[in-house]
Amino acid sequence: MNKDINGFINIYKEQGFTSSDAVAIVRGIFGRVKTGHTGTLDPMATGVLPICLGKATKLADFVQAKEKIYKTSLYLGISTDTCDIWGKTISSQSVNISETEISQAITSFIGEQEQTPPMYSAVKIGGKKLYELAREGITVERKSRTIHIYDIYDINFTAPKTVEFTVRCSKGTYIRTLCSDIGQRLGCGGVMSALERLASGSFVKETAVTIGELKELKSQGLENNIIMPIESVLREYGKYKTLPDGDRAAENGNKIRASLIDGEKPPKDGKFMLYSSTGRLVGIFRNIDGFLKPVCMLV
Repeated sequence: MNKDINGFINIYKEQGFTSSDAVAIVRGIFGRVKTGHTGTLDPMATGVLPICLGKATKLADFVQAKEKIYKTSLYLGISTDTCDIWGKTISSQSVNISETEISQAITSFIGEQEQTPPMYSAVKIGGKKLYELAREGITVERKSRTIHIYDIYDINFTAPKTVEFTVRCSKGTYIRTLCSDIGQRLGCGGVMSALERLASGSFVKETAVTIGELKELKSQGLENNIIMPIESVLREYGKYKTLPDGDRAAENGNKIRASLIDGEKPPKDGKFMLYSSTGRLVGIFRNIDGFLKPVCMLV
């Protein structure tokens, strides 16, 4: 196991690859370093898939919690068991609705709301992923979750019964479910017919590399050049450094007094990156009642 590689790679996942496929390929390229992704993309979906390497795997939840941007296509007039065009058709109806009414229905979903995960999803219930149960023909009750759709824009009617739009949303939003819900609101049914993730937090399509491009870099011995350091993904967190007397306690994951910080003290309750006096990144800490407590250790 390669312990010297720590950081992130911004992969552009193409159709046909699963998120697990991408992780396995990256792991092989970097010498079987500890590897993980920060949010599953369906096999038929494309787009940004941040992959963590080494100690960065501890930060997967931090990256996954950030907002996402998706470009999707909605095909109206049918409903399927998977809420997308690749599923089994459950019902079909004619579509006699104006473009104005369709646009209004789409934008009506902007805001905070409750959304129920689809059966064909990676959510676990009773230790089993929902899509595994769905493939066995089992449907179970799912708890709704609070999501936030911050914006829906670039609405374009690209073909009969097909409308394309871009969604900026919170973690946990299922675009397939959104498309199905829009179809239900219009009374004609609807399914997702394409999905591309344009951004996941600070990871964007413009700087992503495909698996093929990564393999080409590997053949040239340049694969390490695209590893993003851990600090680059935590830019919104402030940086603080301990005095020498605080190094040992901080690096052992113990809480330390805020007075052991060199210079200005961290704000109360806020998360920040904590470095040792020698400049080593120790982890993400939080200032609680004058004591700095670890949230995620990176040593």
